[in-house]
Amino acid sequence: MTVTLALFGAFRDLHSAPTLTLEVDGDSIADLRAQLCAHLEATGKADKRGLVGVSAFASDTALLRDHDRIPADGQLAILPPVSGG
Repeated sequence: MTVTLALFGAFRDLHSAPTLTLEVDGDSIADLRAQLCAHLEATGKADKRGLVGVSAFASDTALLRDHDRIPADGQLAILPPVSGG
């Protein structure tokens, strides 16, 4: 499945564009999370894998958990944790 991830926060440094397209084997958010970690490893950005583990994935309408399916349109955002003040 082809997934296009909108990148926010610390993930904007991962790619020259505001989105990243990945081919995911599987259809769950957990599968996507694993594929993104593999992509980071392959592109020399393994230090961001921990951030993937604590980040949320969202569709246009909902936050998605690891057991949820990737939406049919493959359009998602990855949202790293933030702090404010």
